[in-house]
Amino acid sequence: MLDKLPKIEPLSDDAMHLNSDAPFPRALKDAAVLVPLALHKDQWHVLFIRRASNEQDRHSGQVAFPGGRLEESDASHEDAALRETHEEIGIPADKIKLLGKITPYVTVSDYSVTPVVGVVDWPTELVLQESEVARAFLMPLDWLKDTNNFTYRARQEMDPQSARRHPIIVFNEYDGETLWGATARMTLNFLKAVSDGNIDIPRR
Repeated sequence: MLDKLPKIEPLSDDAMHLNSDAPFPRALKDAAVLVPLALHKDQWHVLFIRRASNEQDRHSGQVAFPGGRLEESDASHEDAALRETHEEIGIPADKIKLLGKITPYVTVSDYSVTPVVGVVDWPTELVLQESEVARAFLMPLDWLKDTNNFTYRARQEMDPQSARRHPIIVFNEYDGETLWGATARMTLNFLKAVSDGNIDIPRR
């Protein structure tokens, strides 16, 4: 379906870097994800997952960051992101150096998701939680930065009844995977945080 959506005119910088997919203020559930950076072949990459198929999950099969809802045992968004990363792809907290976090993103499913950025020791063995994760893979940071590699698609073409009117971000296919939706927005917001100097990525 995604490849049939019409391209629309490029947005302003403010429109590109939105922090909400939700049309109205509602009670939100607190969540966190890790934006994992890996130095692979002397180039920075971002580690993504593809969610496992699940009929009860509206985000089933989508490209995402490891993460999930905060639990009572989590003292912070950082703790939640590290715990979920360990549970979902097997990377322990002592193999991740945190660099900071960026503005929370509100999803259509009423989650306020705080992206936490961290550098992962790489290479490292991944152990996927098969009930949650179908695959983990890398995308080069320079490729993600290239504006030729993503487009803006009209939301109404996918969801005509939606009260949301800002378009969907869809990246070109990479290694058989398509990054789009909320995770694509959070990726652009992460890249802007790096560009603005709010997240400092170590030199290679």
